[in-house]
Amino acid sequence: MEIGTGDAGAGRLVLSPVGDLDMAGAPAFDRALDGALERPDLLEIVVDLGGVAFLDSTGVAALLRGAAEAVGRGATLRVTDPQPLVARVLRITAVDVLLGWPGGRDDDGSAVEPGWRRLR
Repeated sequence: MEIGTGDAGAGRLVLSPVGDLDMAGAPAFDRALDGALERPDLLEIVVDLGGVAFLDSTGVAALLRGAAEAVGRGATLRVTDPQPLVARVLRITAVDVLLGWPGGRDDDGSAVEPGWRRLR
């Protein structure tokens, strides 16, 4: 897994992982995330998931750990631009809203209201 980083100004950092965020890719993501969390001026980490084709429970756990660590340091972590499969994993594990990605789309393309899930 490759992870690009970019400064978005005013205490914001963008992490852009490319590849699979799974058991094999999570350690590299964790290292990048730990480096981001060490920034003294950090207010927000934005994880651009546009380059992540696959996300498993290890990746979900890494994102949640990062979000918890960020909150503990007075910052936030949110995800953006997940590909459809990744968005589905975020939605069915009910972490989409926790990771700042409300307003996702359901399998039929309809909008999903934050806080509400359709049981299947």
